[in-house]
Amino acid sequence: MPDAVPSPSRLAPFAAAFAGVGFLALMDAFMKGAALATGAYSATVLRSFIGAALIAPFWLARGPAWPRGAVMKLHLERGVISAFMALSFFYALTKLPLAEAIALSFIAPLLALYFAHLLLGETIRREAILASLLGIAGTLVIVGGRIGEGEFDADTALGLAALAFSAVLYAYNFIVIRRQSQLAGPVEIATFHAGIGGLVLLIFAPFAWETPQVEVMGGIAAAGVLTVAGSMAIAWAYAREEAQALVPIEYSGFLWASLLGWLFFREEVTLPTLAGAALIVAGCWLVTRRAPPPAPVDPTQA
Repeated sequence: MPDAVPSPSRLAPFAAAFAGVGFLALMDAFMKGAALATGAYSATVLRSFIGAALIAPFWLARGPAWPRGAVMKLHLERGVISAFMALSFFYALTKLPLAEAIALSFIAPLLALYFAHLLLGETIRREAILASLLGIAGTLVIVGGRIGEGEFDADTALGLAALAFSAVLYAYNFIVIRRQSQLAGPVEIATFHAGIGGLVLLIFAPFAWETPQVEVMGGIAAAGVLTVAGSMAIAWAYAREEAQALVPIEYSGFLWASLLGWLFFREEVTLPTLAGAALIVAGCWLVTRRAPPPAPVDPTQA
């Protein structure tokens, strides 16, 4: 009789994915602190270059050829998108509680379904439409909770607008990643993603740069390390387990953000935020379910 307890090797991808999501949630907490201290722009630029400096040696050690043509075009496209996606998200963190921002960011996978339809020709299933309605309902519940508690001010509006902009870019980012992953390896993608993103944002340095204090640099450096660690852990997990099994673990980010928001910033998680997050996560879960395969047909009963 087989052992009912899963083996450690079977559980390893789930543990790695859970840890990876936790690393990225902790990165968000460090970035929120750094963005509040020195501005979202400077913190985002420095995090990009620190991440590139950490991952680039692994790519260079392989003696790779410099990417050209369609591959380089995709690297540039994703670098530009990711630069503004990250900047707008970290700016939103300075205006919204960490858990609330993470919950609202979960609408990005739902938006990606429509980009996939428009740009890749994929069919939108009925489950995807229902999931989108759940996502919209969850967003309205969270925003409505803000209004009902009298906390919807100009800063909240700016934070929500920045987060919506970031979510749209994040959704389109899924499409670029899908094309990119067919032409380049993960280490190369990570190197150019971080490096190009930082270079793009440098354009605005004369207008937005604020030199961070020495004590802030530790948090930004930690964020860079956690970005690479989280990305590598998640990539390792997805290489060893089906996406449909691991996707629900992504939503543990809300639990991490709730805990870290309280520990770092004493942010309380409100009931509307919990309810809205539940609706959004339910929608995401709905579209990641795989339809069961048809039962085999017995030729004698045909």
